[in-house]
Amino acid sequence: ENPGEGKREQWSSKTEFLLTVCGNVVGLGNVWRFPYLCYKNGGGAFLVPYLLYVGLCGLPLFLLETSIGQYTQQGIVTCWRSLCPLAEGVGRAELLILIYDSIIYLVILAWTLFYLVFSFSSQLPWASCGNTWNTDQCVDFSSLNHTANYTSKITTTSAATEFWERRVLAISGGIEEVGSVRWELMLCLLACWAVCYFCIWKGIRYSGKVVYFTATFPYLMLLVLLVRGLTLPGAWEGIQFYLYPDPVRLADPQVWMEAGTQVFFSYCIGRGSQTVLGSFNKYNNNCYMDSFWLCLLNGCTSFVAGFAVFSVLGFMAQKQGVSVAMVAESGPGLAFIAFPQAAAMMPLPQLWTVCFFIMLLLLGIDTQFVIMEGVITSFTDLFPVTLRRPRYREGFVLLFCLSCFLIQLTLITEGGIFVFQLIDYYGCSGACVLFVAVFESLAVGWIFGADHMEDAIKDMTAQRPCVLFRLCWRYFTPLVSLSSFILHMVDYKPLKFNRWYMYPDWAYALGWAMALSSILLVPLWGIGKICVGTGSLRQRLAVLCHPDDDLPLTRQGKCQNSEMETLQDINRI
Repeated sequence: ENPGEGKREQWSSKTEFLLTVCGNVVGLGNVWRFPYLCYKNGGGAFLVPYLLYVGLCGLPLFLLETSIGQYTQQGIVTCWRSLCPLAEGVGRAELLILIYDSIIYLVILAWTLFYLVFSFSSQLPWASCGNTWNTDQCVDFSSLNHTANYTSKITTTSAATEFWERRVLAISGGIEEVGSVRWELMLCLLACWAVCYFCIWKGIRYSGKVVYFTATFPYLMLLVLLVRGLTLPGAWEGIQFYLYPDPVRLADPQVWMEAGTQVFFSYCIGRGSQTVLGSFNKYNNNCYMDSFWLCLLNGCTSFVAGFAVFSVLGFMAQKQGVSVAMVAESGPGLAFIAFPQAAAMMPLPQLWTVCFFIMLLLLGIDTQFVIMEGVITSFTDLFPVTLRRPRYREGFVLLFCLSCFLIQLTLITEGGIFVFQLIDYYGCSGACVLFVAVFESLAVGWIFGADHMEDAIKDMTAQRPCVLFRLCWRYFTPLVSLSSFILHMVDYKPLKFNRWYMYPDWAYALGWAMALSSILLVPLWGIGKICVGTGSLRQRLAVLCHPDDDLPLTRQGKCQNSEMETLQDINRI
């Protein structure tokens, strides 16, 4: 070991690992995506495909990613290089998806911080139409008479919508009209990056302490909002819309596809972040049981968050005299339009908006910590001699933050929301993650060997995983992921903004370039490794499918036959 090279870090305690993973998987998607998908796709019936995907893909891949990180003690790329050099492209694709994530995720936090600052105003700016940015079509729905004909509202916009579109984003006519940088958003973005940098720069010995607050406090805020929501008039109607089962919707393939995509997003699988967090564990940590409990917590949080969200939407629908379907939103529409508008109708509106945006900010910043740590650790493991030296890591983290910040300036211009949606829809799309998951499970299930993976988990935890995991890694997970990927491709629809704006052809080409950059990296990197190898094709494949000799079970001689087995498999093929 190089004398100037520092040692690889480990968690100070198991609690730090659990809280960090909890902060990663319990994020914005639990609050602003799952409840809406549940309502839209059959209410309680949606739980059938959701739980099926959790069992066949979510839990098996969550355990797989956490355990290979703990087993190899390596980041995303070097982990796969050690386990199965042929599948190194999987790690590189996951790293690229994480970089796309880091670019768009902090922009959401900047918007959230912007709203949080305005939540302390004596008069909430999204609660009235008398502001400079409002138009003649602006209507304060909270003051409308219940008997007002809703058809008259179709040509109008709410005060909350105008605040979001005209004050926060100042949306231009399209992606071609970039416009100027929104300096207030730039300051919010800078503040978010400063917080992230000083929590991450020293590694997990700093960020591991921060999560004691950032991972637990959102639960307190969620509890406060849940209690408040359930005590509002109209809450029960909202919850009925959320959970009322509609089994007919299960015949729609779109419902199953959205359930699968939500599981992959919510459990943060196919991105490599779980691998990085697992790599900081002690070798004998019981990652098997950890995975069960963390997945259970994630699912329960999503389910409970739905009660908080839809009780508030039910209240807002009753106040406006309309159906819950008219006010139900997901994503930024829920966070930055629907909820602020609903909170403005409550007594003490500032209190509830402050609670809501603090919760969103902390939910998001945890996930951003992990995204950044995933990228930084993976590069550090690729270049350990350089980046583990004193002060080199801090410099590299600063360089990464500044690079992302400069790229993000295009996302906080007047045309920035169009760029944001382009990266989100293509670069971080469910199709990319599903494609990675197919090869991830195939590499472990068939090349490294599902039985060897079970041996590795037993060696670490003294517990052999249930036989269902072996079946999932070999058959069910790749098959279900591949089917979902094909459905995504068949059902592809070009991105539209606000259901009306079609992007120019060059923007779609840029979007597909981002999507294919991670998808094609998986097979092309493997083909490249085969091409630069030496010996016959069979010999090259045998070397590329053999795990690193420094891995624990390989050192102990328990994987000695893997190369011979690989040659036999190649002969059979």
